[in-house]
Amino acid sequence: MFAVVKAGGYGHGAVPVAHAALEGGATGLAVATLEEAAQIRGLVDAEQILVMGGLLPAQARTAAATGCSVAVSNRELAEALADSERPVPVHLKIDTGMGRFGCAPEDAPALAQLIDESRGTRLAGVWTHFAKSESDADTTRRQFELFIDTVSRLGVSPGMRHACNSAGALNHPDFALDAVRCGISIYGCEWPGAKPGLALRSVVTHLKTVEKGATIGYGSLWRAPGQARVATVAIGYADGVHRARANRGHVLVRGRRAPLIGMISMDAITLDVSEVPGVQLGDTATLIGRDGDQLITAEEVAQWSDTISYEVLTSIGPRVERRHVE
Repeated sequence: MFAVVKAGGYGHGAVPVAHAALEGGATGLAVATLEEAAQIRGLVDAEQILVMGGLLPAQARTAAATGCSVAVSNRELAEALADSERPVPVHLKIDTGMGRFGCAPEDAPALAQLIDESRGTRLAGVWTHFAKSESDADTTRRQFELFIDTVSRLGVSPGMRHACNSAGALNHPDFALDAVRCGISIYGCEWPGAKPGLALRSVVTHLKTVEKGATIGYGSLWRAPGQARVATVAIGYADGVHRARANRGHVLVRGRRAPLIGMISMDAITLDVSEVPGVQLGDTATLIGRDGDQLITAEEVAQWSDTISYEVLTSIGPRVERRHVE
């Protein structure tokens, strides 16, 4: 299993997540960029780090120097790597319907042979990526069958074959082949019964009582239906609370759900805590996670934000302090 720790470990912190994933049984790590690979070098053999993102031919020398496995989708990058001083482990990506990266299936045999025959590259794997494995079994099966057929026609040993992302591994375990690449699932999201790996919390920094008709925030988007108690919390869109959350969803305070009211500011949000007894300055506000018997998940926040849990997690800004707990 490749544990996908790109984008700062989906907002959790790449290095601590990588350590935890390896201790939990992962055999490799996957990232998007060479810079991300540099952060986790030394945790596993370099070849067990797969750089999945698109690289330019001009980056070939730098990529080769890392010793990491490199995804190749086109002849230009393969040729740029071909003169490397030591063989670069290459994972040839085949586009079976995702449409972002990957060579066309009909071009795969010639490209695989080029990689296999060049002194500076070694075909260490072949892979593809499912477009709808979370929702469309027929499309996923067609992609898988096209991948298997293409691999059978390469004319060289394919090395490690892998196709499944998290949803693929969950919904199509029979497509696992030699490896799977698990991203969102290792963080406890989008996987039934999983325990979320992250809680996002801040503090109440201001309290006031407002009368009926008072408005709150930019654009005066919320108007008090009666006397209300309003708490300001030190977190905003610079920290990952999407502006789409204006007047949407809840935050946990003292074990109760408090409606988020008004527009999201860069550094602050406001809550109606009228139904939460005893709120004080310094109280914890939980945006993701558990407080008492109440739980807010990243998936729930995603619904309020008109997005997906991936974006909720990776949007958490750099000024949010990460505290990693065993």
